[in-house]
Amino acid sequence: MAQAAVAHVEGQQHPIKLYLVVWGWLFVLSTGSYLVDYFGLHGHLRWSLILLFMILKAGLIVAVFMHMAWERLALMYAILVPPVLVLVFVGIMVFESNYTLFTRIIFFGAGP
Repeated sequence: MAQAAVAHVEGQQHPIKLYLVVWGWLFVLSTGSYLVDYFGLHGHLRWSLILLFMILKAGLIVAVFMHMAWERLALMYAILVPPVLVLVFVGIMVFESNYTLFTRIIFFGAGP
């Protein structure tokens, strides 16, 4: 019991193995991102893979190195929900911009 109280006062220490595993995964994900360019993938597959690797690496960094995995749920929501909402709003704006473009083409013509 006394040992738990001492650990709480001094702060929680995470094993070095956790950090080495995360570094390994970051290396694997970075290699995958590099291989997307190396193999010359194009189009939606290229950008989907690049974004997937980017999100996975950012998630690992935020969760482990920024200690977000051990924070309270309210703090996690306060930090993670706003960027997700921004992405949702950007998606809505993309669809709206396409609608506006098509409406202008229909009413004003394609132009000379």
